Amino acid sequence: MLRKQLVRIFNDRFTFSPDNRVWLGLMLAAAAAAPLAAHADDIEEETWGVHGQATYVWQKKPSFDAAYSGTNSLSTAAEKGYSFSGTLFLGLRTWSGGELYFNPEVVQAVPMSGLTGLGGMMDSEQQKGSSSSPTFYRARLFLRQTWGFGGDRQAVESAPNQLAGMVDKRRLVFTLGNLSIIDIFDNNAYAHDGRTQFLNWALSTYGPYDYSGDTRSYTWGGAAEYYYDDWAFRFGRFMVPLESNGQRLDTRIAKYHSDQIELEHDHVIAGQPGKLRLLAFRNKEFMGGFSDALAYAALNGGTPDVAQVRKSQIKYGYGINVEQSLGSDVGVFARVSRNDGKTETYSFSEIERSVSAGVSVKGSSWHRANDTFGFALIQNGLSKAHQEYLAAGGLGVFIGDGQLNYRPERILEAYYSYSLSKAVALTADVQRFYNPAYNADRGPVTVGSLRLHAEF
Repeated sequence: MLRKQLVRIFNDRFTFSPDNRVWLGLMLAAAAAAPLAAHADDIEEETWGVHGQATYVWQKKPSFDAAYSGTNSLSTAAEKGYSFSGTLFLGLRTWSGGELYFNPEVVQAVPMSGLTGLGGMMDSEQQKGSSSSPTFYRARLFLRQTWGFGGDRQAVESAPNQLAGMVDKRRLVFTLGNLSIIDIFDNNAYAHDGRTQFLNWALSTYGPYDYSGDTRSYTWGGAAEYYYDDWAFRFGRFMVPLESNGQRLDTRIAKYHSDQIELEHDHVIAGQPGKLRLLAFRNKEFMGGFSDALAYAALNGGTPDVAQVRKSQIKYGYGINVEQSLGSDVGVFARVSRNDGKTETYSFSEIERSVSAGVSVKGSSWHRANDTFGFALIQNGLSKAHQEYLAAGGLGVFIGDGQLNYRPERILEAYYSYSLSKAVALTADVQRFYNPAYNADRGPVTVGSLRLHAEF
């Protein structure tokens, strides 16, 4: 159509020889085809999508030495544990820029030592309140709306909770509903998913990031993300549990809530891509403070207990996250984070200072392109007030040996993921814990794991 219109206009105004008409026709045909060539890399937009995953993790530890044990100590006896999860990821494009997602999920697990005795827990698939019987529930139900504002176009591949299509590099995205906060925040490419990467909780996100969620780590709320070329800014507000580490959420989101902001920048160093993220969070919750519990016990006698001094309080913290590709098969990452350390753990791990770093290597150089080797180091710590609380016999939700010879908790983790097929991988993982639960009088201990993961 474009070619015919241009030829007609030129014929009305100019006279061409037959040879010139041939050249003109070729030039106009190329001009008409040029816009199509510019979008040759566009991918077809999905109207709906179905994905799924199943993950089984088996773990074992030998007996180890400890001078003493308490209520929330990691057992010194040899133990075994396991976790299983299965998830369907259902997506529907509802209207222009609108996407609706629903994730039914089933879990079953038996944790070692009742999920106690460590700051950095050994299996991020384990949940508080795990059961040896299958539990079915709704994991996610949320709406995502995207408005494009131009800039370059980029492809979005089909994936769990992601419909294939093209998006503007300058865009605004709103997400509203039931999901996990770390679905949106702190999305490190090498250390974020315990189903395919490192298993330790302190490598799935920042250890001190007490991000709100129920006992399965899901909550309700909303987030806004603004992308401008190589920059992204995110803000989100979400519900918090009605009580510390509880399943029920407090719907009074104006009064009690969890706020987080994140600034992200994509960069290129020596021709290799990387990202830098800065995150800050602020939680307003009904929780107990360590110093208040110590003061109450000193005045009234007994063992300090944060449950006796709960009141409306603020917890805040921050994290810095960097990831960098060193080549087509090698990537490195590091996180530094801390929170104020004044109040009890409300939703996540009993960590208040953390440094972690690691490397991820694909197996192309040994002709196993779909295999991955990962190695990471973690050092976790507690605030002074929390140390004093535990030394006086206080208990947290995960830790408490009755007394404390404080040292930072140090963890080494290494894994090798062996691809059995395009959809199935078997992973061998080992974790070495020094000063478990920050106690130099206990350990060290080694945990071995086997993980079978399938997805479609």
